Amino acid sequence: MSIKRVGIVGSGIMGSGIAECAARNGFEVVLRSRAQNTADAMVAGMEKSLAKQVEKGKLTETERTEALERVTATSDLASLGACDLVIESVVEDLAVKKHLFTELDRICDEQAILATNTSTLPVVEMAMETGRPDRVCGIHFFNPAPVMSLVEVVRPITASDDTISEALAFAEACQKTPVEVKDQAGFIVNALLFPYLNNAVRLLEAGVATREGIDEAMKGGCGFPMGPFALLDLVGLDTSLAILDALYEEYRDPNYAPMPLLRRMVAAELLGRKSGQGFYDYRS
Repeated sequence: MSIKRVGIVGSGIMGSGIAECAARNGFEVVLRSRAQNTADAMVAGMEKSLAKQVEKGKLTETERTEALERVTATSDLASLGACDLVIESVVEDLAVKKHLFTELDRICDEQAILATNTSTLPVVEMAMETGRPDRVCGIHFFNPAPVMSLVEVVRPITASDDTISEALAFAEACQKTPVEVKDQAGFIVNALLFPYLNNAVRLLEAGVATREGIDEAMKGGCGFPMGPFALLDLVGLDTSLAILDALYEEYRDPNYAPMPLLRRMVAAELLGRKSGQGFYDYRS
């Protein structure tokens, strides 16, 4: 595999999680955030995560130290120029991502793969912002990236076979299970998951049961590790709303039309765990 150095763009939990996966598995990582202090904070968070894994016996102290030594934090986008693969994990806004891909195309070597961690947006539109649409694909990790085994490798119609093969090999080298998927909104998991989450909100609005009752029913009746409202809070209600809007825009299926309660909660900044309050209260 030709990928040795991986660039990660984005200071959120997904960016740091992907960086941790890559660094743990021998890749050099350049972690870029818009501000140096947030980039440094991502590395500090990674240090804590790796330390917990040492405590649990999943990692040795030497492995932890070596992983951290492979990571460089920066606020300079140009520092990604020497990377063989760059994965962006910025806000789920197509205009923002398209602008970023234009910049990455200018900075990075022409053979570098430019990838997006988007869970819903059309990869081809980002690819066409570059002069290398054949070297652009989706590499969609799931949250939390160090724990979740699945990676969706998204093939836009412009991507070459070599690009997809290298992306699949990278995911496998990170000890993940990659699944190749066509470039369409929601890919596999979110296309199936979010109608379920949206319809859980529908049941709540209709007064069929309480949020606790619905969560307990899906855990006890279907064997799910958490109920839909706990999961919505974990994903983030703003992220969930954006995904549903994108799915509805593409398919016009009523199951994807966000329930009014979800939209109102986002307007009230009740975003779930990230804000301290969503369907449940996490402030205490």
